[in-house]
Amino acid sequence: MLTNEQIFAKDKEDYIPVFARYNIVLDHGDGPYVYDTQGKKYIDFLAGIAVNVVGHNYKPLVDAVSRQAAKMIHCSNLYYTEVQVEAAEKLKKLSGMDKVFFGNSGAEANEGAIKLARKYATDIDPEKIQIISAIHSFHGRTIATLTATGQDHYHHGFGPLPAGFDYVPFNDIDALEAKMSDKTCAVMLEAIQGEGGVHVPDEDYLPKVRALCDKYNAVLIFDEVQCGMGRTGTFFGCQQFGVKPDIVTLAKGLAGGVPIGAFMATDKVASAFHAGDHGSTFGGNPLACAAACVVLDALINDNLMDNVKEVGSYLKSKFEAYKEKYPTLIKEVRGRGLILGMELTRPGREIANECLDYGAIINCTAGNVLRFVPPLNITKEHVDELIAVLDKVLPKYA
Repeated sequence: MLTNEQIFAKDKEDYIPVFARYNIVLDHGDGPYVYDTQGKKYIDFLAGIAVNVVGHNYKPLVDAVSRQAAKMIHCSNLYYTEVQVEAAEKLKKLSGMDKVFFGNSGAEANEGAIKLARKYATDIDPEKIQIISAIHSFHGRTIATLTATGQDHYHHGFGPLPAGFDYVPFNDIDALEAKMSDKTCAVMLEAIQGEGGVHVPDEDYLPKVRALCDKYNAVLIFDEVQCGMGRTGTFFGCQQFGVKPDIVTLAKGLAGGVPIGAFMATDKVASAFHAGDHGSTFGGNPLACAAACVVLDALINDNLMDNVKEVGSYLKSKFEAYKEKYPTLIKEVRGRGLILGMELTRPGREIANECLDYGAIINCTAGNVLRFVPPLNITKEHVDELIAVLDKVLPKYA
């Protein structure tokens, strides 16, 4: 068995250094906890960045993946599989959308959504190509999805970027309307911005976006990769605002840790794709679909979305109390359900590091926002464990 120092050294030698890793080596998990190679236990309020929605070592998921691995891991999409049909049916029922396509990641799902929107729009008018997204958004790391991402630092060094993308401030309906025209192909938004700092729009913003898209016959795309899968207390974050998209994307928590992504569309928009217009070698493979079926069932059978509302409200109340107690440190508390952000008046990485020392895994995004996206089946007692750590850490920085 390698020591941590040997693992760090081999990683430095062999792996392309694109991650700012924390100095621990994780070994296994159980429920909302993970354990490092030294046996230290951590309460996990990052959950693989909103991926491990049923926690770690969830027995129904482990059993389903084991059974499917013994039966068939991969099958070309040139052939049908029952488990893919089952996963698509479950996702369709939960989402209220008409058609489903499975890929391998959020970036792939968003790439597919962009392709479908362009195909639909240019079938109407070959010049209808403009895609508008939001400043501080995050949509992925492929060339098209990082172009759709409204953060300049993700663009540096990767030009020339694809043409036809514009950006507007999130939650500013006047700015969006000023950019739109009959040449607008799509508006692409996160219902709640995740990587950009957990930004929640005003209640009337997304309905007004829907109205503008209808006015200009533009496709409304919601990227629900981070805020979907019940994380807000509804299956999609956009359902918090009573809005239905034309295309919506999912990934992260869809299979509880097994790589999968999906985009869904209305029949009207999906009809723009024909055989050969899109595809994926591994997308919707039997193993990933078997895992997705378990997670989708858990959302309903385990009442996970009700739990998200109850425990999320409890967690947010704790953070609001911190804001009152430490006004010079905490600027704002934002989010819905179990996607919560605590904006600080200072950089947050050091605080996340110190929480790790005390046995709690959290994350800092956008430089100064502590982000909390734990498993959806955590309890108030688990929240109290996190609060016990924050009680030790936050006063040092207030």
